[in-house]
Amino acid sequence: MTVNFQYVNTDVSETLSQFTKEKLEKLNNKFEFLISAQVYFKHDDKDHQAGKICNIELSLPGPRIFAKSNEREYELAVSATINDLRRQLEKRKEIYKIY
Repeated sequence: MTVNFQYVNTDVSETLSQFTKEKLEKLNNKFEFLISAQVYFKHDDKDHQAGKICNIELSLPGPRIFAKSNEREYELAVSATINDLRRQLEKRKEIYKIY
């Protein structure tokens, strides 16, 4: 699975990219039909409580899956987004089961 990163209003972080890749690889091992992922990290100056936004869009057969979270740290945002994607993928996997 190919992973593309975009950083908006924030500095590029190799450790954050590596952390996200590891999380996405775990998803890819469980759901083998994933093709690619677009990851967007954004910083919102107006939100003083959180402001660290992570958007992930997964490409797979059928409609794309998208999840977004806004937390106080990027690592928490990535984890919350991955959990949302996992739930959506489990629902999608039920469709692919052959009876």
